[in-house]
Order: sequence, then structure tokens, then C-alpha cells
Amino acid sequence: MSGLSEIIDEVLSLVKTSRIFKDRKILLPDYVPDELPHREEQIRKLASILVQVYRGEKPSNVFIYGLTGTGKTAVTKFVLNNLHKRFPDTFRYIYVNTRNSDTPYRILADILEGLGVRVPFTGISTAELFKRLMSQLRSIKYVLIIVLDEIDAMVKKHGDDLLYRLTRVNSELGSPKISIIGITNDVKFIDTLDPRVKSSLSDEELVFPPYNADELRDILWRRAKSGFVEGAVGEDVISLCAALAARDHGDARRALDLLRVAGEIAEREGRNVVTTADVERARLEIERDRVFEIVTTLPLHSKLVLLAVIQGSKSGKSLTTGEVYELYTKLAKSLGLEVITQRRVSDILNELDMVGILSAKVVNRGRYGKTKEVKLAVPVETLVKALDSTVKELDGI
Repeated sequence: MSGLSEIIDEVLSLVKTSRIFKDRKILLPDYVPDELPHREEQIRKLASILVQVYRGEKPSNVFIYGLTGTGKTAVTKFVLNNLHKRFPDTFRYIYVNTRNSDTPYRILADILEGLGVRVPFTGISTAELFKRLMSQLRSIKYVLIIVLDEIDAMVKKHGDDLLYRLTRVNSELGSPKISIIGITNDVKFIDTLDPRVKSSLSDEELVFPPYNADELRDILWRRAKSGFVEGAVGEDVISLCAALAARDHGDARRALDLLRVAGEIAEREGRNVVTTADVERARLEIERDRVFEIVTTLPLHSKLVLLAVIQGSKSGKSLTTGEVYELYTKLAKSLGLEVITQRRVSDILNELDMVGILSAKVVNRGRYGKTKEVKLAVPVETLVKALDSTVKELDGI
């Protein structure tokens, strides 16, 4: 224990005398700055939809989608914060991240607590919670906007029943009091919803395109000027972080993580300047953590598809979708599991490609037609480590 105390004291002394960071929180992806460059069009459109609250009228529901790190959550909070400063008496908003609050019970509890109603952690049915919510909504005199972030996570796990009930609240109340903003990273998610939910939720839609390298560089410089000590970060570091993130679907969240973790590496080593070597080390750290988190939380058949790709990649060649499906089928049958369709396996390959685990590109093979070539996009050792517990579990089936 004394050894641990010495380590903590040593780290604290480095942090307290940091010659790297001026304000670390500014470099966190969830920090909402006073300005959001390169999202002026999305800010203007969302504000024009929501501005109806100035006279106490319910704005249209909004569905926002785009890839990770394209500014969806930041823009939503930015617009709502500024509107609330202007019109504090006519509306309120409640933000719920449905990946963190990942059950209908917890989502309803978060909404109720946002309205000032205390809810026990367990012990009440979801139906009772909904009754309490309706009772509370009848008593409010303002418009309520409910933001459901990463809404796909909740629907994929529990279906869209809660979403449907929330979109029907106004008709049950007999007066228009709540609007819903749904946010998702899955650009195809809305197509999976029940038509009744889809028509209610997507009164208005906003699409957020990825940032390009120049836009990411500008975003990073603006954050770096406030977050780092002057001179701690140079153009080469900013450009490398922007280039790496632009390659990864224009993800500003990833760019900020790279810059911040690179600064933390330099800080831990007692240096006063961040280098490109620190960025490369940060990339490896983040990649390892990100891949581990993604792979360990995949559904069983997605893990089996990934295992099939790993198995087929031993020769070093790219695999076709058909070859992956054949390997997956053998693996699933050997475990006594029901085999999913080839189309679903193709969808899984696309999902793994979108999060950067695999590379799945469509290639033209002349008279043999088009096919998808699949190969691993991260080191096999990292995947094997993340799948280790699953492999042991499957061995026991």
C-alpha cells in the first residue's frame, strides 16, 4: 500500500506542475464550447425547428443521424442551452443517453428525475413509472423537449415500444406538451423502426456529414489554444491527429481523444512539449481500449462471424462474403447453434467495417461479378485477447 501511495504522490506532483495542460476539460469530447465551427448549417436548421418554444408552442420532433464524432450531441446541447437562456420560462429539456440508461425503466426514471420526481432504483413497474410521468406532464405549464441520445442502443436491446409510447404522449394528454429529439450513429436505424414510430418521430430530419481533415485541424487548434499551455502543441501534432481521425470517418471525438491522450503521455513523462511520437502511442492505447470494448459487447453471432474472419485470415488473403459465411456456418453448427442467414452475416460485416474492426470493400471481379473482400483492420492479437472470454465460454457449450 505504501508503494501505491508513492506512485499516486508522484503522478499528482506531475499533474499539479503540468507544463502541458491549461484546462484539460476543454479537450474532452463531451465538452460543449461557446462556438461549433463547421456546423453552422446544422445549428441554423435545428434552431429554426426548435425556436417555436419562444411562445410556448411544441416544436416538431427531430431525428438526427450521422457517424460517431460528427457533432450531433454537441450541436443539440449547444442549441438547447442557448434557447433556454433566451426563453427560460417557456420550455425545459431533459437529456438521456440511452446507452448508459439502457433499460426502459432507467430512461423513464431519468426523465422523471429531470422533472424533479424522485424514483427508486428498482421496485416499481415500468407501467407505473409511465403513469407517474403522465401525471407529472399534466401538471407542467411549459414545453418539454426530451433528447434520447444513441437511441439505437435502446431499441436494439428492448424494441421500440417505449419510443412509440413517448411519441403518443401528446395525444394521450390532449395537449401538445412534449417534443422528442432522437440521435443515432446508425444511419440506417430509422428504417428498422415500426412505421408508426417512424412517422411520428421523424417529423424533421438532420443529417450530419463527417468532418474533413481541414475542418478537424481547425477544431483541434481552437480547443488546443484554450486547453494546452502555449507552446505545448505544434502544427505537426495537430495535423497528425486530424489526418488520423479524417481517415476514421471524420471523427472529431477520436481526434480530440488522440490529442488529449498524447498530452497525457507527455505529462506523465514530465515533458513540456507533445510530439508526433506521443500521438502514435496515444493511437495504439485508444485503439486497444476501443477494440476491446466493441468486441466484448458484440452479440454472440457477431463474435462468431469475427472468429470466422480471424480463422480465414491465417493465410493472409482477403476473404469473400461467401467464404466468411461458409466458415461461420461450420463454426455455428459445430457449437449446435442455429445459423443466421448470409444476408445477416453481410450486414454484420458492414457493421464491423463501420466501427473499424474489419475492412469490407466491394470489388469488381469482371465476368464473376462484384463481391465483398473482407480483411482484418486491427491486429489479430488484440481481437483474440478481446474474444478470449467468449472462446472459453463457447468451449463449454
